[in-house]
Amino acid sequence: MHAAAYALLFVGALAGGFVSGLAGFGTALMALGIWLHVMPPSTAVALVLICSVIAQISTLPSMWRSFDLSLVWPFVIGGLLGVPIGTTLVAQADPGVFKLTVGIFLLVFPLALYVSKPMAIAFGGRFADAAIGVAGGILGGLAGLSGPLPILWASVRGWGKDERRGIFQTFNITVLFVALCLQTAGGMIGREALWLAMLAFPGTLLGSWLGARLYHVLSDRNFRDVVLGLLLLSGAALIWSSIGHG
Repeated sequence: MHAAAYALLFVGALAGGFVSGLAGFGTALMALGIWLHVMPPSTAVALVLICSVIAQISTLPSMWRSFDLSLVWPFVIGGLLGVPIGTTLVAQADPGVFKLTVGIFLLVFPLALYVSKPMAIAFGGRFADAAIGVAGGILGGLAGLSGPLPILWASVRGWGKDERRGIFQTFNITVLFVALCLQTAGGMIGREALWLAMLAFPGTLLGSWLGARLYHVLSDRNFRDVVLGLLLLSGAALIWSSIGHG
């Protein structure tokens, strides 16, 4: 790698860490598009997975005291059940159609939530929360998209900033860590990805620290707008990749 490539590695790590520190998810959304310019997809995806876990762990000490773990556990249990199902479906799914479908969903539903009045739906209780966790785990195992469904569901529930952040971060770090362990055990995390992760480590930590600092000064409304905006951006990116590169 030349000097410009190392610069892009740092910029991607900084951007991915910042969004993860700010919203509790989104490392791939910000970093992947930058890193794909200087490394193959397999290495970039593995690097995103490693840096996502690093960013999530680094911000936990300043966050976890405000989390309501009684809200989190149904999502986590459901997600752990869903991940293996998603991994078994990988060979049967059409990537282009899948990305397009999820992308359209992520454009329409967050926009509807943004223009609607705040809601607080209690339908289904913990069982519905667990079901959303299962669906998020399936999407995570299938395409690394573990976050959108729990994130949107938390908005529908009408939970506050800290409650939503607790769900996003705890759910994502659990699913991503399990996926990282499975890929490592399966020999899918190569030496190059590990070496690049070490180089990206300072950028990831700095970005996540800056994002976490900004998170603490956001109001509930500001945080809601940031999350819905990131989901809209995710949807646009998925549609672009399915149409433009599918």
